[in-house]
Amino acid sequence: MRLILIFFLTFSVFFVQGQEAPYFHSVKTMEGDGVYSLLRRYKLSPSSCNLDKFYEINKMDKDAALKADQAYLIPVSIYTYNGTSIRSTLGIDDWDTAVNIKEYNEYLKDKKLRRTHYIDSKILWVPYSSLHCQEKLSIKSNESAAEKDVSDTKKTIDLPKGSYRYVKLFGNKHANVEILDQKLKDHVYYLVSGHGGPDPGAQCTGCEKTLCEDEYAYDVVLRLARDLIQHGAIVHVIIKDHNDGIRDGTILACDKDEVCLDNLTIPQKQLPRLVQRASAINNLYRTYKKRGKKNQLAVMIHVDSRENSKKRVDTYFMHSKGSKAGKKIANQLKDTFKAKYDKYQKDRGYKGKVSHRNLFMLNNTQPTAVYVELANIQNPNDQKRIILEENRQALANWMFEGLTGIK
Repeated sequence: MRLILIFFLTFSVFFVQGQEAPYFHSVKTMEGDGVYSLLRRYKLSPSSCNLDKFYEINKMDKDAALKADQAYLIPVSIYTYNGTSIRSTLGIDDWDTAVNIKEYNEYLKDKKLRRTHYIDSKILWVPYSSLHCQEKLSIKSNESAAEKDVSDTKKTIDLPKGSYRYVKLFGNKHANVEILDQKLKDHVYYLVSGHGGPDPGAQCTGCEKTLCEDEYAYDVVLRLARDLIQHGAIVHVIIKDHNDGIRDGTILACDKDEVCLDNLTIPQKQLPRLVQRASAINNLYRTYKKRGKKNQLAVMIHVDSRENSKKRVDTYFMHSKGSKAGKKIANQLKDTFKAKYDKYQKDRGYKGKVSHRNLFMLNNTQPTAVYVELANIQNPNDQKRIILEENRQALANWMFEGLTGIK
């Protein structure tokens, strides 16, 4: 038995110092995890190289959803450290790669993602991408995804009244956002425009020019984000189009270049798309929760489509069943819209409603969440609510007031 064990250990050491590592590290998922959040937890970029390897080693179809509390292999190879150097262990000459792998192992130990130091345990964790992909592994900065992406700004610091914050995502014309006050300091908002990427959402193809839901919902999201940032809020725009910015035109061209948060490609299939954006929100939510940020809210903004183009649909709001906080926010939004209609369109009336719906993004995001439908994209009168830029700004302003109580 002793001889067998010695042979096994000798063979294992010999094998791992060959061209291929003997096995990949296995981890269990947490509630709300997707492939992207799982990779990011272990400081692995969600690049095509890492994603393809993840699906390959787990023998999964691409974009398949993960199951909670189940073990999955991640693209981190386990090597036996030879006690001399990382370069001689792996048979590489590149000094920078070796340093990055060293820092990667120390980062994981510091974050309690591995128990022992590689020198003491003789177990070296090597990200697959560091040896087999063109990308660079970098863990020198402990800055989290939340810190990097907050408001898409250069610095996440308190700015005094009258100063400006530069937000590149808003486009050249609107990038400089004047700070009015810090009333929303430490409040975190996740803004999600519906659809995007391969899915334009609802469309009016019978219009003179095609109208796409994702473009108009996105423009309202950016305008709402600007309102929130003006009062010191931390804002994450989950679905982004880096080319568009806030647009002042009436006909917003349809395209498919939107990405999710950290420039992730939006999946073709609906469920993986929803899992991707919910995971992005939940990952950030946990980060902020650890920092004591209690006021966190997710807002999903869509444009409805009804087969009956004569059917006018006033902006309405939804929350998940049983969410008292979500219901409260939804009613605040409805009451704000009703007050605005009573003031600016006294004779028209307002028929927007609040209801609970069994929607994935309401049921699977950890912060309080509300879902907004702006208009019926098929109705000519409702179309004015979204194609006129002053109306898109009014929608954003009214939602801002309903969400925050700030007038």
